[in-house]
Amino acid sequence: MHEKKKKPHFDFDFFEDLTGDIPLEPPKSVDDIGERILKIREEKDLSLDKISKMTGFDVAFLAKIENKEVQPQLGTVIKLSKALDSAFGRLVSGVGDKLYSITRKNERRTISRSTSQKSQKQVYTYKSLAPDVQGRHMEAFLVQLEEDPEKETSLHEGEEFIFVLDGEVILEIGEDKFELEPGDSAYYLSTTAHHIAAKKGKATIVAVMYEA
Repeated sequence: MHEKKKKPHFDFDFFEDLTGDIPLEPPKSVDDIGERILKIREEKDLSLDKISKMTGFDVAFLAKIENKEVQPQLGTVIKLSKALDSAFGRLVSGVGDKLYSITRKNERRTISRSTSQKSQKQVYTYKSLAPDVQGRHMEAFLVQLEEDPEKETSLHEGEEFIFVLDGEVILEIGEDKFELEPGDSAYYLSTTAHHIAAKKGKATIVAVMYEA
């Protein structure tokens, strides 16, 4: 007998409007991450060489971020926020000014990034889901993952939670490797080296990052 395929315990059609391709329209009413990093660095009178020594990132790579030639991965932004003594949320989606945030699907702010410092291959795009809350310590994103054969891992302070909406996801945490399907989730400390990508084609997840 063939084993019956286990059915999800809830209706994933509910997420139909959340999944699919995330269009690469420019961010709405938000400066580019590179512009924010450059502005804060100049405000604090820090050189690229000084930031390089504090973070371990090459000066050339940091210059490409500020010049908008590459979009940094979120782990990179967290390290830069620590070096600049600035809130992670300020670099990712700007300074909020509200006590709460209601984000309509057509109001999500899109930022695309390239995880690889070598090939600068884009491996995911993400939309900020709650950019307007003042003093926030969490950042919530709708993320479209792509395949990432280079498998550049991320390691930084904080905690992360992901929930798979669509597609299959490969998640590596330290020496452990997991294949996640729609409905699966994971919570892990970002201080352990980790890597996440679509297993094949594309996948969509909700990701929540907490800055420690």
